[in-house]
Amino acid sequence: MNTLTRRTFLAAASAALLPAEDSPVIDFHQHTHYHGRTDADLIAHQRTMGITLSVLLPAGSKYGLAADCYGNDSVVELTRVYPKQFVFFANELPDLPETKSVIEKYLKLGAKGIGEQKFPVDCDSAAMQLVAEIARDYQVPVLMHFQHNTYNFGMERFHKMLSKYPSVNFIGHAQTFWGNIDKVHKQEVMYPKGPVTPGGITDKLLSDYPNLYADLSAGSGLNALTRDEDHARAFLTRHQDRILYGSDCEDPAGRGDKCSGAKQLEAVRRLSPSPAATRKMLYSNAARLLKLTKAE
Repeated sequence: MNTLTRRTFLAAASAALLPAEDSPVIDFHQHTHYHGRTDADLIAHQRTMGITLSVLLPAGSKYGLAADCYGNDSVVELTRVYPKQFVFFANELPDLPETKSVIEKYLKLGAKGIGEQKFPVDCDSAAMQLVAEIARDYQVPVLMHFQHNTYNFGMERFHKMLSKYPSVNFIGHAQTFWGNIDKVHKQEVMYPKGPVTPGGITDKLLSDYPNLYADLSAGSGLNALTRDEDHARAFLTRHQDRILYGSDCEDPAGRGDKCSGAKQLEAVRRLSPSPAATRKMLYSNAARLLKLTKAE
């Protein structure tokens, strides 16, 4: 496990001296040990970006989310040491005999949701229905990574899950989720370029199902905004009540060209239709899902 060190403490303490942002920012998508990044570097990264609260998404017992991320115990440990800076989700592969018991264990320890579900199963499979049923029973959201032919297959059928579990808030993320803002998206293309034709699967699902939210994190979310900024402005205006800011970047700096989180933060602020919408996307929508006491 990525143990806490004196360096971690000093990084957090010195970062606390930095000036606060004018408005709070919740980062809905971060990981411990992301491609080997230390806890100290994670804390410094989030502070540099001006993040108020970060959601730590653990790996399951296998795969490490394809990024060597650490699992449930790691995110619980870091949150217990820094409860004002982090909250955590629970996670496990959805198709194991122990799935229910593992996820429930960490929900009972205080997990605010389930995810990141990033595993090779059909998005509407019996395994994912089990995850949805746990989320329904504990009244927590589920964050899903959609990647064509790799994770959560069959996004074109995901409307069935949204319809079957109307009380469960699902959060969509990753290449296939964001590629499908475009009505003419080619599913095998992970990072499409050029103008967007409105009316894609993602756009339609966000319009039709109030229990779907959109996680802007990683290069996929950033690409969705910057490939066609006129479309992005209209998209953010339409869906401002269901957009969540997330970083999901592995760099230690929290700034510059290698930090997709910092670039995404800038893009949201620049393309947002209003200060009120910006606050929703950077804070209020996430606070509502996490059931924070000061949620708006």
